[in-house]
Amino acid sequence: MGTKDITEKALEDYNDVFADIVNVLLFNGEEVVRQDQLIEGSPYSNYTENGKIRSQERDIYKYWNHNQLRLAAIGFENETKEEEDMPLRVMNYDAAGYRAQISNGDDMRYPVVSLVLYYGYKKKWSKAKTLYDRLEVPDNLKEYVFDYGMNLFEIAYLEDSVVDKFQSDFKFVADYFVQMRKTGKYIAPNEKIIHVQEMLSLMSALTDDSRFTDVYEDIKGKERISMCTVLDEIETRGIEKGIEKGIEKGRDNTLIALVHDGLLSVEIAADRAGVSIDEFKVMMKKVYN
Repeated sequence: MGTKDITEKALEDYNDVFADIVNVLLFNGEEVVRQDQLIEGSPYSNYTENGKIRSQERDIYKYWNHNQLRLAAIGFENETKEEEDMPLRVMNYDAAGYRAQISNGDDMRYPVVSLVLYYGYKKKWSKAKTLYDRLEVPDNLKEYVFDYGMNLFEIAYLEDSVVDKFQSDFKFVADYFVQMRKTGKYIAPNEKIIHVQEMLSLMSALTDDSRFTDVYEDIKGKERISMCTVLDEIETRGIEKGIEKGIEKGRDNTLIALVHDGLLSVEIAADRAGVSIDEFKVMMKKVYN
């Protein structure tokens, strides 16, 4: 994803969301990690390259404690595109976590766990998943070169039964990508969003679609906000923008764009445009063919 603003990481940084992701992906939805057991860890670590000290930054990093005993350090990496060197990056992040334990001056040792959350929905991850996948290891060296894997979770390819186990706002994110992978269209649920601005910021970052964050100022005062509220506001803003620019049939053009982007079904768009489904499809062909 490249450099991400802190607001784009903020949703997963909430302890309720972080714990929810860990519990669903690692513990089948069982509440093993509680949000009150999580404390912030520094996402920054240093390494030396060509004699110079450089820094690296993880997306999200937290410590899991229980009764003042540190059980683990857990980090997330968000990826929208495949990266061939991801196993090497994860190994480096984990090594930095263990190096910090050696440097802290006490004898406490605990596991470092990294989760790679991949949001691509047009195809599954096909790049390296382990060190062996990335390296050319001569056969006579294999017994001396230990393999190293990564915990890869392809969010768009989660089963519906897994998505249903999410209790936090991350459920909306996972549901969006699963729907887009299956049908290329998104039917918004009407459940209430808790962390509205943070959820929309993450959606905007993952989809590279600024419309999710553009509408926040218009909906933030509402008592109950769902993804239906968000998409309705996106549609309204699109229509108003079309009218301001003097675009003929601004509403129809906006509906067509929303269907094309997978944010609205043809059936709903046709109903809102006051035409049949077949007529609406003809309208779309004139714009995109």
